[in-house]
Amino acid sequence: MKFQCYTLGCKVNQYETQAMEQQLIGLGHTPAERDCDLYIINTCTVTAIADRKNRTLIRRIRREHPNAIVGVCGCYAQISTGEVEALGVDVVGGSSGREEFVQMLLQAHREKQQVKVDQALKRRSFEHLPAGGLGERTRAMLKVQDGCSNFCSYCIIPYARGPVRSLPLEQAVKDAEALAERGYREIVITGIEIASWGWDLKNGQGFTEMCEGICKAVPHTRVRLGSLEPRVIDERFCMTLSRYANFCPQFHLSLQSGSDSVLKRMRRKYDTARYYESVELLRRYFPDCAITTDLIVGFPGETEEEFAESLAFARRCGFAAMHIFPYSRREGTPAAAMPDQILKSVKTARAACGALLAKELRESFDRAMLGTVQEVLFEQPEGEFFTGHARNGVKVYARGEGLHNTLCRVKPTALLEDGIEAEILEQM
Repeated sequence: MKFQCYTLGCKVNQYETQAMEQQLIGLGHTPAERDCDLYIINTCTVTAIADRKNRTLIRRIRREHPNAIVGVCGCYAQISTGEVEALGVDVVGGSSGREEFVQMLLQAHREKQQVKVDQALKRRSFEHLPAGGLGERTRAMLKVQDGCSNFCSYCIIPYARGPVRSLPLEQAVKDAEALAERGYREIVITGIEIASWGWDLKNGQGFTEMCEGICKAVPHTRVRLGSLEPRVIDERFCMTLSRYANFCPQFHLSLQSGSDSVLKRMRRKYDTARYYESVELLRRYFPDCAITTDLIVGFPGETEEEFAESLAFARRCGFAAMHIFPYSRREGTPAAAMPDQILKSVKTARAACGALLAKELRESFDRAMLGTVQEVLFEQPEGEFFTGHARNGVKVYARGEGLHNTLCRVKPTALLEDGIEAEILEQM
């Protein structure tokens, strides 16, 4: 049977889709790009825009492939099961039970519509899935954590993913070693809220121990972190990981707002003083690091003064990159019922202001790299260039051939729209 997968949303979804692909191939089925017998859509529900994208894609696949089996899983299917059923798909799964979901898909040709969605908030065990994609081996994601117990007032994800569950350190190390043996040159540690890794294990191991364990296990493979809560950044974390040459100094610290009053309404677990403490620690121990972030604008009740505070704080932090999101109202979250919801036109205008600041800060960070020497892992050709990423996460374009999965020292020479152009000095 031929199959094709579509993934919307975060790196965890990408990881889980890759695991389902591996399972199908192991059962003798073939990935393809057209005329497939089976289509899998792994959905996201982080915003209302994500929900619309889900529905549009599901409708298109169902319309264009009326005789194929169509299965939908992921966070949107978990939260809005009835909406997915109504779109005429054959199998509906939630945000867990990936192996069972695949088996349901393989049985769908002889059974009526199947729906299997559990109660996410009752989950207590981590679903261990195989790591590594199907393409050429350069970067692999390693999922070490699932769920979130923060319950920020705007976020639906804890209801879609359930509480914190962690992959034991011993298994995470084994998975990392296996990826390195398969030829991957970089591992990205990912999860829904990886800073909370270990909370459920109650064995004295925390996020720092997990990161150190993986860095130590694969000394010749780069290790990069996914999105972090700023509270996990302390002196012990920085001192420990700064000792490892394979640890990539790129830190995505979710900010969401630079106004303390808005952060309080968001139910974030820090204020701007604690956040800036994390920024200063990272720059002390990792002088050339890139610190990136997410910023929500137009949160309920956000005044012009609070918005100005938020932008001023972002400028003070000097982020290497910022993702700007207009607040998206999610039914079922406390923020959806808050008074003083902001007009769409105001949110759009504020997002545009945020995007201008993000562009200014990114260009400033990239410009500081010009003339330096950077280590780049090259991944794929793009037009006349080969592209890859520096240790700090900046995308690098260089002229050359046959550079896939090659580490090189380069000298950045010019700014580009989404990265920098560089001259290759030597292969490593």
